[in-house]
Amino acid sequence: MPAASTSHLVLIPSYNPGSRVLSTVLAARAQWTPVWVVVDGSTDGSAEQLQALAASDDGLKIVVLPENRGKGAAVLEGITLAAAAGFSHALTMDSDGQHPADLIPRFMSVSQAQPEAMVLGKPVFDAGAPALRVNGRKVSNGWANLETLWMGIGDSLYGFRVYPVRPLIEIMQANRFMRRFDFDPEAVVRLCWAGVRPINIDAPVRYFRADEGGISHFRYLRDNALLTWMHTRLFLGFAIRFPRLLLRRLLDSI
Repeated sequence: MPAASTSHLVLIPSYNPGSRVLSTVLAARAQWTPVWVVVDGSTDGSAEQLQALAASDDGLKIVVLPENRGKGAAVLEGITLAAAAGFSHALTMDSDGQHPADLIPRFMSVSQAQPEAMVLGKPVFDAGAPALRVNGRKVSNGWANLETLWMGIGDSLYGFRVYPVRPLIEIMQANRFMRRFDFDPEAVVRLCWAGVRPINIDAPVRYFRADEGGISHFRYLRDNALLTWMHTRLFLGFAIRFPRLLLRRLLDSI
């Protein structure tokens, strides 16, 4: 196992993740120490399995929330605890095996070299990726880039990324949104507004079929309605911030 970092940790929010969760956590542990998993009110027995795994692994910490609060709320719980423990950055990844654990050291190295930035995964899809999901995210990406005056968000929805935790905590504590599926895109937009520069790195993403243990909690109508409302309020926030964002972009180009 790698030596423990005192500044960067891997944070995995998890809700009823299916059979791939243990292999996902073990793959992350093979690449990084420490790894924290926030169990977001799961009812599938995965909390007990993860706690049993952590009992023999000092580099693995399991935080269990009593009820499901949403991905963003689980991340906020994790980064708040991480900041209190002295960590400055957290790499988030999904618990279902879609994200490339072997790229954890590279993302962390880039973050350690440029700690003021956020390091964003830019997804490279395999042939099995659902076309509806691949094409649908282009809409959210277009809005996110408009709302930030094209500061450089490669992909607004891909959750494999490294955040500086203090700015993210401040942003999340300042509003009541970003607690569910809207977390990933709203986080990068608001961090850009706060002056946190994005760095993009290509990273593969794999969608597993049900017979391979894949589980999706994405609901097309519900979650697209949530994203529509999110971009509506972000655009209003963008309109208010437009003069300041434009001035920043002009100064950056000099």
